[in-house]
Amino acid sequence: MAYVRTVKTSSGATAVQIVHSSRRGSRKIEHLGSAHDEQELEALKVVAAQRLIGGQDEFDLGLDAVAAAGPLPITSTRMSHLWDALCRAYEGLGFDAATGGDVVFRDLVLARIIEPTSKLDSLRVLEEVGVTSTSYRTLTRRLKAYAQESWRQQLAAACAKRSALGPASLVLYDVTTLYFETHEGDGFREPGFSKERRLEPQITVGLLTDAAGFPLMIEAFEGNKAETHTMLPTIRSFMAAHQLEDVTIVADAGMISEANRNAIEDEKLSFIIGAKMPEVPYVVSAWRKAHPGREIPDGHVFTQPWPATEKERAKGRRDKVTYYRYKADSARRSLRGIDTQIAKAERAVAGKEPVKRNRFIKLTGGAKTINRDLEAKARALAGLKAYITNMENPTPEFVIGSYHQLWHIEKSFRMSKHDLRARPIYHRKRDSIQAHLSVVFAALAVTRLIEDRTGWSIKKFVRTTRRYRTVQIRAGNQTLTAEDPLPPDLRDALALVN
Repeated sequence: MAYVRTVKTSSGATAVQIVHSSRRGSRKIEHLGSAHDEQELEALKVVAAQRLIGGQDEFDLGLDAVAAAGPLPITSTRMSHLWDALCRAYEGLGFDAATGGDVVFRDLVLARIIEPTSKLDSLRVLEEVGVTSTSYRTLTRRLKAYAQESWRQQLAAACAKRSALGPASLVLYDVTTLYFETHEGDGFREPGFSKERRLEPQITVGLLTDAAGFPLMIEAFEGNKAETHTMLPTIRSFMAAHQLEDVTIVADAGMISEANRNAIEDEKLSFIIGAKMPEVPYVVSAWRKAHPGREIPDGHVFTQPWPATEKERAKGRRDKVTYYRYKADSARRSLRGIDTQIAKAERAVAGKEPVKRNRFIKLTGGAKTINRDLEAKARALAGLKAYITNMENPTPEFVIGSYHQLWHIEKSFRMSKHDLRARPIYHRKRDSIQAHLSVVFAALAVTRLIEDRTGWSIKKFVRTTRRYRTVQIRAGNQTLTAEDPLPPDLRDALALVN
C-alpha cells in the first residue's frame, strides 16, 4: 500500500516522497520535491495526496486526506501588478503626500484610469481589482473636499515640483469644452461656443501644462466665457501658488486677443503665440520683389522686429519680434485647397451648382463674382506661419520649436476626453463637477507619467497588465500565493514604472 513520507535532506530541506511498495526490503519510491518552508511542505503534501487517489472512485467518508485532494479554495484574487504600478506612479508624483494620504481620492483616481465610469460604479471596479473600497456614502461626503480650490492647488504644487519649474519656464495653455445633456443653463453650465459644435449647456475647461504636455493646473469656467478671458486667471492663480515671478506662455493665435496680449505684457510676462496674418507681411513682399520668379526656400524664416513705442515702454512693454516661416509642404496643401474652392466658386457663379459657404464668392446685390483680390492674397500667404514673442534675445529656432510643442497639450486633452472620459455625465452641481475635474486632473498626471516612462499608451498598459492576477490559495492550514508569469515586455514596462 502506498503512503506519503517526509525525509530530511543533507541540505536541511524536507523531501516529500510517495512509497509505493515495501516487499522483502525493496522499495519503489517516487520523489515529489523538497520543501524549504512550511508553505512549500504543505503544498507538496497536497500534491502527494492528490497523486495517491488519482483515478480512484471515492466515498465521501469525511476523511482529511480526501478533503485535501479536492480543488483548493481561492481565498482572494487581485490585479496586483496593475494596482501596485499605478500606486507607485501616484505616490511618485507626490499626490499621496499632497492629499494627506487620502485613500478615497487615490482609489477614485486609479479606478478612473483602469475603467472610467461613474463614482458609484468605481466601487465595482475596485472590487474587481481586489482592493477594499470605502462605502458610497463616505465617497460622496469626501467630494466636497475635492472640489475646494486648495485641494487643486495641492495637486498642482505636486505637479509643478515634478516639472521642476523655475523663472521663465515654458507653459502651454489651451481650453476645451464639456457639454451636459440638459436644456437649461444654471449660471455655470451655459450654452456657448462649443469645440464639439453642440448646442447644449457646457463648461469651459482651461488646462495648463509644461513644455512636454505634463499637466500643471486645471480650471473650470462658465460655458459662455470667452476662451481669451480664461487664460490670465489660470496663469495668475498658478504663479501665485508657486511664487513664480515670470513664465513664458505658449498659446495658439485663437487664444490671444490684442487686449489679452496687452494684459499679458502688463503682468510682465513673456509669451510665444501664433499670429494671424491679415495681409502679406512686408518682409515677405520685399523678398519677393528682390527675387522675382523665385520660390521661397523650404524652411526659410523671415524676421520682422517690432520695437515698442515710447508710450509702450512707459507702460513697461517690451520690444517684440515676429518670425514668418515658409514650409513648402504646407504651401502645396493650401494651394490645393484654394484651387478646389476656386473651382467650386466658378461653378456657383456660372449657375452650375447652388451657392454655398465659399470665401472666394463675392456677392454685390444679386450679382455673383469671384473675389480675385482675396484669391491672390490667399495664394501669397500659402505656406507661411507667423510667430510673435516679446522674449529678450530670442532665436527663431527656440520660438518656433516652443510653439510647436502645443501638440503635447492637445494630446493631454484627447487623453482626458477619451481615455479618462472627462465629461462629467453624472454631475450637475458645481461642487461635484469641480471634484470630478480634480480626479480627472490627477488621473491625467498619473497617465502621462506612465506613458512617458514606458512608451506604451495607457490603454495598452491597462489592458495588458490587468490580465495578470495574484491569487491566494488555502492549502490545509497554510495560505499559498500564486500568480501568472509575466511576459518579458510587460516585466520591463513595470520595471520602468517602478
